[in-house]
Amino acid sequence: MPDPFADLLLRLRQDAGRTQEEQADAINAVSGRDTMTRREISRYENFENIPTIHTIGHIAAACSVPFEELQREAKAARARKRKGHANAGEDQDAVKRRTLLGGAAVGVSAAAEPWGRLAFALSNGSKIDSPSAVALIDRAAELHVQELNLSARRLQSTVESHLDAITAALPRAGEHERALTIAAGETAALAGWVAWDLGEHDKADAYYKVTSQCAMTAGHPPLRALALTYSSYGASTPKAKLEFLSQAASDVRSHGNATAAAWVLGRHAEEAAAAGDEMGALRALERARFAYDFADHTNERAWVRFVTPYRMDSLALSVYGQLRRPELTATADTAVDRLGDELPDGGVVVLGDLASALLRGGDVDQGVYVSRQFAAAARPSPTRWARSAHRQSQRRSPTASRNSAAI
Repeated sequence: MPDPFADLLLRLRQDAGRTQEEQADAINAVSGRDTMTRREISRYENFENIPTIHTIGHIAAACSVPFEELQREAKAARARKRKGHANAGEDQDAVKRRTLLGGAAVGVSAAAEPWGRLAFALSNGSKIDSPSAVALIDRAAELHVQELNLSARRLQSTVESHLDAITAALPRAGEHERALTIAAGETAALAGWVAWDLGEHDKADAYYKVTSQCAMTAGHPPLRALALTYSSYGASTPKAKLEFLSQAASDVRSHGNATAAAWVLGRHAEEAAAAGDEMGALRALERARFAYDFADHTNERAWVRFVTPYRMDSLALSVYGQLRRPELTATADTAVDRLGDELPDGGVVVLGDLASALLRGGDVDQGVYVSRQFAAAARPSPTRWARSAHRQSQRRSPTASRNSAAI
């Protein structure tokens, strides 16, 4: 007969709807390390090993149950293991505690999706030590950096697991409540971005809404700008896109948000160009470039790390291509020179935007040539940016069906 604590760990995992491998990923998402394995989860559930106190904390966060109660059960299990008989001396109170603890996990998993649990935690007021809070906040930032190199499918479970970890910590956040709320919002926004990439649009909208709720709770407008700018990619009408981006631009006017402002204004320029507002597009692009002169994308917010000089080239190419502006040629030359012979991070996206801009601008031969280069470079790339740019150039290339296949 399995030990009651091993059985509890098994039920917590099953109630969370995870395989052993997914449970290991969820624990790694909390710890920020890649040390937990499916095999170790199996050892815990077969009572071959008992998690350390640090791992107990990570399991509690990953499964959204109180650390103190889970640690008490682990301590009792260690005592039983030392005695060599799993059920010796166990009283009914211990059985009741485990039943309640397992029930708490069932309630959490059944109550709502991750965005719903976060909304519930935000409404429950707060009281986590500084190292734990910092680890959760740093991990949220790290996920935005990983997004540049991982596929949406690989990223989704990790992001949602970390969102659950922060959500579990929020009711006891204490002095760290505001910082954790912002980190939760940033993680929810990324979860929405990933969901949108996977075609789960209703899910993405729910994540963006709770991101805005986090922004309001924390009094942090740049977080709302993040949600609005992500939302602008999937908004149903040009008017809605421009309204989202106008509001986002007003949310990133404060000090320390130059990179975010450049991104938002660049997106506004793109959408204005798509709507045929040439003057508005050129004005927004000029403001974006001015903001970027003061930007430091590596040391501002983690969610703007992708706004490199190459990405700014992409935005300009997109605008000039849509408007068929004469500046397109010089901008394309600058972008190619900046890329050099070996594509840096983000370079695949620039190639895609360059191909799209040339095709829109009427230079079909050069556009097809760059499209072929882009298709070859983008095919092995797992990122959303590369796939999206690939689809754009596919739609605009007159030889798309012959020259490349969708990623």
